Amino acid sequence: MKKLWILLVFSILFSCGTDSVNRDQKLKMASYGYDEAEVDVSSLEETIVTKSTGTVVQDQKIIKTANLRFETKDVTVTHQNIISLVKIHNGFVQNDNSGKNYNKEYIRMTIRVPSEKFEDILFGISEGVGYFDQKDISQKDVTEEFVDVKARLNAKRKLENRYLELLQQAKNVKEMLEIERELSKIREEIEAKEGRLNYLQDKVSLSTFYIEFYKTSEIKGVPISYGQKILNALKSGWNAVSAFFIGLVSIWPFIFIIGGVIYFIRRYIKRKRKKN
Repeated sequence: MKKLWILLVFSILFSCGTDSVNRDQKLKMASYGYDEAEVDVSSLEETIVTKSTGTVVQDQKIIKTANLRFETKDVTVTHQNIISLVKIHNGFVQNDNSGKNYNKEYIRMTIRVPSEKFEDILFGISEGVGYFDQKDISQKDVTEEFVDVKARLNAKRKLENRYLELLQQAKNVKEMLEIERELSKIREEIEAKEGRLNYLQDKVSLSTFYIEFYKTSEIKGVPISYGQKILNALKSGWNAVSAFFIGLVSIWPFIFIIGGVIYFIRRYIKRKRKKN
């Protein structure tokens, strides 16, 4: 019963997350040779997190991002220059797409470069650019989130070790199943926090550039051959005849009325001539 009581205490502390813990709740626990004592749940959790972080001063964690869009005289040359610039500064091209749209040839690139080289890359790309259609530079400080996630990850790992100790001391199958169920929840939380920490570390260590550059060209008329002109004239004539007959069909009531009026007028004139 003593081990199960310890299990219930730590299950309440960590399985529900930091925000879901009732800070006014008091629990009694006895573990590892200590006497039973009233323990504040929130204080215990904060103690674990504090021990995980320590007093080491954390370097700033900044996520740097740039969105650039501009016109260039030669798309191919600009593309090669950016690739060379990225290689020189130990970066890499994440996406590289090109295409044509009406009178515009364009290339869209996503590049990742070491954050300490952010300004050098920005300066290199800006060389020779008259003006930017779009130039958005952002720097997001994620130091607080980074420290918090790292501390809570360490706390979860310590809790996992304690559950493993309890698992070795379990006296029956029921206790083992209960402990393994809690271990499964803790490991899921550990994996989620590890994923978030890795994501933040990746975004901090490598800055991201979203770049689009393009070239516009004048539309030149395509010369038409003599045979094509004749064919176009025949088509135009046929279309005119078709339009004429379609027009006649659409006004047939007026033609009928006009024809009737003309018929009666002529008949009236003939009768008048016979009388004279």
